[in-house]
Amino acid sequence: MARGGRRVDLTTAYLLHHKPWRDTSRMLEVFSREHGRLTLFARGVRGGKSRHASTLQPFRRLLMAWSGSGDAGQLTQAEREPADTLPELPAAAMMSAWYLNELLLKLTVRLDPQPLVFDLYDRTLTQLRTAASIEASLRGFERQLLELLGYGIEFEQVAREGGALQAGAYYHFHPDLGFVQVTGETGGKVFEGRVLLAIAADDYTDETVLEPAKRILRMALDHALDGRELRTRTVARAVARRSKED
Repeated sequence: MARGGRRVDLTTAYLLHHKPWRDTSRMLEVFSREHGRLTLFARGVRGGKSRHASTLQPFRRLLMAWSGSGDAGQLTQAEREPADTLPELPAAAMMSAWYLNELLLKLTVRLDPQPLVFDLYDRTLTQLRTAASIEASLRGFERQLLELLGYGIEFEQVAREGGALQAGAYYHFHPDLGFVQVTGETGGKVFEGRVLLAIAADDYTDETVLEPAKRILRMALDHALDGRELRTRTVARAVARRSKED
């Protein structure tokens, strides 16, 4: 972040969120590879003649420059990164991409550089443009994001005892602890060892792994979010209900 009035020259970043500010400007939530998540004020970008209006779009890798001090900066330049030649996100992946953005907004700390998280986000957006399975891309992102931010789940070791998980055994998931082996118990929080080992490897070639992976990672994310709601989940549920009614 630019502190003490310093200037940050063009650096790779993504626009996560934006909202109107004053008459013709916008407040931007930006995720920079080198500077982490920060707020930038973009003046005059809502006018028809703004040179930045068409550039400041989410899900595209940008080069941004800013100046200022404290917790927010003033955008001074923005352009598309020349190497970003991927096609636009398909409509079917758009809600998933907004979900990634919301997770970054809720789980990352301002002004804390997270280059590995940035790279994970960048790779996942590429997958959403090209991969056959959106669900597999999302599960991989969720698992790795939790790990990189210090909320990682140990999918290959038993909690407390520390032994290796067995493919044929069953385990109860505790978000604040991990997996504990159980016998003769079923339910929404009990999972087969083979499923857990597949999730550990981000291997979703067996589609029966996707649904339990979604449940486990949702529980872990809810624990990390500590009661904060995700708007994208609410919207996705509403869209799903409307589709069934139609």
